[in-house]
Amino acid sequence: MKRFAALLIAAVVLAALFAGCSSSKKVKVIDIKLTDEEYAFGVAKNQPDLLAKVNEFIAKIKGDGTFDAICDKYFEGGTPEGVVSAELDTSKDQLVVATNAAFEPFEFMKGDKYYGIDMEVAALLAEYLGKELVISNMNFDAVLLSVEQGKADIAMAGLTVNEERKQLVNFSDTYYNASQKIIVMENDKTFDDCETAEDVEKVLSELKDGTKVGFQNGTTGQFYIEGDEDWGFDGFKNLKGVGYASGSLAVQDMVNGNIKLVVIDEEPANSIAKATNELN
Repeated sequence: MKRFAALLIAAVVLAALFAGCSSSKKVKVIDIKLTDEEYAFGVAKNQPDLLAKVNEFIAKIKGDGTFDAICDKYFEGGTPEGVVSAELDTSKDQLVVATNAAFEPFEFMKGDKYYGIDMEVAALLAEYLGKELVISNMNFDAVLLSVEQGKADIAMAGLTVNEERKQLVNFSDTYYNASQKIIVMENDKTFDDCETAEDVEKVLSELKDGTKVGFQNGTTGQFYIEGDEDWGFDGFKNLKGVGYASGSLAVQDMVNGNIKLVVIDEEPANSIAKATNELN
C-alpha cells in the first residue's frame, strides 16, 4: 500500500513537472500596437507602366471584395490556396516577384507551393497582367535590392513604406495597414500593466542593460529596437538587438531562453504565436 501511494505521488509530481514545462514553452502576444504602418508593393523604378497597372489592380480587388476574401482565408478560418511558381525564362512574358516566404500569413511555403495573402494577390496580379508568375524567394533584406537591381519586377513581402525604401523602388498604393507588436513567454508579466504604446516603451527603456531582443533582419522591428532616423525611431540604447532570418527562428530562440522578447509585425506575431503554442 505504501509502495502504491509512493508511486502515485511520484506520478503526480512528474505530471506536474511536465505540465509546467509545457506551459513554460508557450508564448503570448502583447496586444498593444507600437507603430502605425502601411504595406505596399515595391515596383522597379524603370517600370512606371507596371506601377500604374498595379495600382489599378489594387483598387479593383479592394473595391470588389476580392482582397477581403483572400484575407478571410487566413484570418477567419477559410481555406488558403497554394500558388505555384514557374521557372524563370527570359524568353517568356513573366512577372518576377521578389519575396521572403517566412512571413506568415503574408508569404510562406508548404512543400513546393507558396501561400499567403501576398502570394495569392501575386497570382491574381500576374493573371490580370496576362503574364506568367515567377516567385523569387530570398532573405528579406535582399527583396528590395533585387527589384532595384533589375532581378525582379516587383517586391511583395509585407513591406512597410518609408523614405529610405523609396530610394530603391516606387511604392504602389497602400493595400494593408499594420503595426509592430511584442511576443513574450506566456508566464512573462513584464508588460501586464501596460495599456498604451507609451507604457510599453517606458518598460522597454527600463529593462536592464544588455537585455536581448529578437527581430527579423531588415524589418521594422529591427529599426524600432535599434533606432533609425529615416524611420523616425529613437531606439533603446539599453537593449541588445539580435537579428534572425525569420520571426519564427527568433521566437524559437526565445523559447530556448536565449532572448527576452521578439518584436515583429502584428499578423506574423499572431501566426507565429499560434504555431508555437500548438507545438508546445
